[in-house]
Amino acid sequence: MQSRYYTITEYPTGLPREAIFALCEEALPDLREGEVRVRNTWLSVDPYMRGRMSGVRTYIDPFELNAPLQGAAIGEVVESRDSRLKPGDKVRHMAGWRDIAQLPAQDAETLPAFKVPEQAYLGVLGMPGMTAWSGLNRIAEMQPGANVLVSAASGAVGSLAVQLAKTKGGTVVGIAGSQDKLDWLESRGIEAVGYRDKSADELTQDLQRACPEGFDVYYENVGGVILEAALNCLRTYARIAVCGMIARYNDQGESEGPRNIANILINRVRMEGFIVFEHWDHYGEFLDEVGPLVERGEIDYQETVENGLERMPAAFLRLFEGSNRGKMLVEL
Repeated sequence: MQSRYYTITEYPTGLPREAIFALCEEALPDLREGEVRVRNTWLSVDPYMRGRMSGVRTYIDPFELNAPLQGAAIGEVVESRDSRLKPGDKVRHMAGWRDIAQLPAQDAETLPAFKVPEQAYLGVLGMPGMTAWSGLNRIAEMQPGANVLVSAASGAVGSLAVQLAKTKGGTVVGIAGSQDKLDWLESRGIEAVGYRDKSADELTQDLQRACPEGFDVYYENVGGVILEAALNCLRTYARIAVCGMIARYNDQGESEGPRNIANILINRVRMEGFIVFEHWDHYGEFLDEVGPLVERGEIDYQETVENGLERMPAAFLRLFEGSNRGKMLVEL
């Protein structure tokens, strides 16, 4: 059986060019004992993948040049030499960026049993959803009535973070770019603030109007001027959960830090970065809380879908244009 997969031919500087992605093909070897072969149906595209294209180790090893890229995927087992999985089983695994995956059965997990579309386990009930829940509950220790600010609030992580925060009863403010994203936030009862073409001072004023008493929790996805504005609007003993800083992922030089970093000291703010995989042993708790909400339609989750393996590079680059709504996916 043939497998088509993507690799990168060089480590990019700045925003990657689509030309560095190469679509390759290989003949898969016979299955060995303990392996499964999976026909992928959905592929995940995530901002953290840009860091793996840097050629240096961060919290995870970089992608290897001219080797298959990796990422979350969902597919159907088509052949198995392991008693735990049989043909027809739907599984989630990390051998994405390809159409056919061959991997140890222990690296594939069967999908939970909620009545939701299978791709939800790459988004709202997958890594992005778990990231939103972990940042709010395990890092920021969000309390009932907390005022919460979320950047990139219409993205795969942020869109769930604002909705989960809303259930706690405080003021929730979401920062987003385009008007349709701001409209979606308002439709969910979220105070929406746009950031496009605004200085940190201008954004600070808008955030203070949206929540004059200040924020107890800031869920950070962006960095840059948005972080600087947020630091002006925090209450004493506020908590910042740092999930990502997409504003600097393609920077070619040193990034400027917030001019007002002293506000962390002045307001005794706790700021903590986190990696969701270090909290994965709590995935069951997350599913118990969020799974029924999604199943009942009480969580509105967005998806942006590209079709066909050939669209993987374009889908990835769209993440840095801000043109996606919610989770970016490629359907095969």
